[in-house]
Amino acid sequence: MSVSTVSSSSATTAAATSSSTSASTTALDSSDFLNLLVDELENQDPLSPTDSSQFMSQMMSYASFSEQQSINSELSSLVSSLSGVTTSSAIGYIGHTVEATGDTTSLSDDSASWGYSLDSDASSVTLTVKDSSGNTVYTTTGDTSSGSHSFTWDGTTSSGTQLTSGDYTLSVTATDASGNAVTTGTTISGTVTGIDSSSGTTMLDINGVSVPFDDIVAVTS
Repeated sequence: MSVSTVSSSSATTAAATSSSTSASTTALDSSDFLNLLVDELENQDPLSPTDSSQFMSQMMSYASFSEQQSINSELSSLVSSLSGVTTSSAIGYIGHTVEATGDTTSLSDDSASWGYSLDSDASSVTLTVKDSSGNTVYTTTGDTSSGSHSFTWDGTTSSGTQLTSGDYTLSVTATDASGNAVTTGTTISGTVTGIDSSSGTTMLDINGVSVPFDDIVAVTS
């Protein structure tokens, strides 16, 4: 007789319990597992008792299940501790100017700045600035040599309209002499004014934009 063949009365009770608690959880805990083993012993057929080797296998499964729950609990505690360490480290960045991987920054005092890099020399580089709705507001050409470059936009659209505020995203498109795409990357920089870890991920406020702590690549001051 196995755990799956407990008596109908036990199964009915388990079903009722499962029905009443299904809204809150669908996972078995170690006590549920042990109760099933006890039910198996209590309701086994005297003329055909549970095979001892099979029962020992079930006991080993129970032990493994219980141990796994303990490990999961310890891992959760470790993750929580590491999150606290990360948050504490992030606090030290407040007031400092940092550089982070990313393509979105805020337009402030008629200025928005980005860094961009090319993995190799290009024959053509196009810099495109889009607003928070994804509309292209400005397009220009960029430096074509490999390496790191900077780009500062004064908030003036291609049609001559002066924008005053908002979040803007820079995209970089580069091709070589053969028309093949050149790999690019973008960064933003600014002063860290706050942190937030309420989502479970430590975020830094840089120029009014939330940036993951892990995206910080340099501290410049």
